[in-house]
Amino acid sequence: MKLNKFFKLSCMPLFTCALLSPSLYAADDSYLTPHQAPNSLLILPEPPAPSSAGFIRDQSIFKQMQLERSEAKWKQAAIDADVSNEHLGVPFSEAFGLEISEKNTPILFNLLRKVKRDSRYSTQDAKKHYNRKRPFAHFGVKTCTPHEETSLNQNGSYPSGHTTIGWTYALILAEIRPDRQNEIFKRGFDFGQSRVICNMHWQSDVDAGRITGAAQFARLQADPTFQADIAKAKIEVQHLLNKILK
Repeated sequence: MKLNKFFKLSCMPLFTCALLSPSLYAADDSYLTPHQAPNSLLILPEPPAPSSAGFIRDQSIFKQMQLERSEAKWKQAAIDADVSNEHLGVPFSEAFGLEISEKNTPILFNLLRKVKRDSRYSTQDAKKHYNRKRPFAHFGVKTCTPHEETSLNQNGSYPSGHTTIGWTYALILAEIRPDRQNEIFKRGFDFGQSRVICNMHWQSDVDAGRITGAAQFARLQADPTFQADIAKAKIEVQHLLNKILK
């Protein structure tokens, strides 16, 4: 696709591409249109207001995370933060039990790439409407991806787009490999928590991201192209597993 080179240059790195207009993307870059995707503004409750019990919980979890965060968790949070196309299979490959990459699993890789775009559609309305301030900006602390702070500070915190992506991925991958469901779901949960560890999101942002991820996965079940692709991905993965078992 001619646009790929443009995106590699202008969307560096991570979730900065979320700020681009949907009109820049070709139709085959996603399964759902913006109007077909679940509307986060209609689905989710309002984010916790200042001085509310919900925001007190957010702040308490943030402060607890500062005390409990280890160097290993900080490094993992930086790895999970990278949702660029080149990196999208890396955080889940170990839990999935196979390398997820464009070379090793091209059908599955392309499926996940398209779902990432759907996640942008599923989260954008609430993000724009609430424009919630991120914890690193609220408290004036560093993040695990300092190169993103300027761009993401202009992008609303609620709900978490990364969590929406990660939880949708977990649901998809567990459907393809039910024998690895526990490992995959644990990884999907931790993927979302990495956003709290990174100081990029409040806990309520992450909780809401899991809801939008689940809603998105449910909507994808009604899309015939997605259903056809996930059937092909299952065959692709089974073929690789058969080769390993020989």
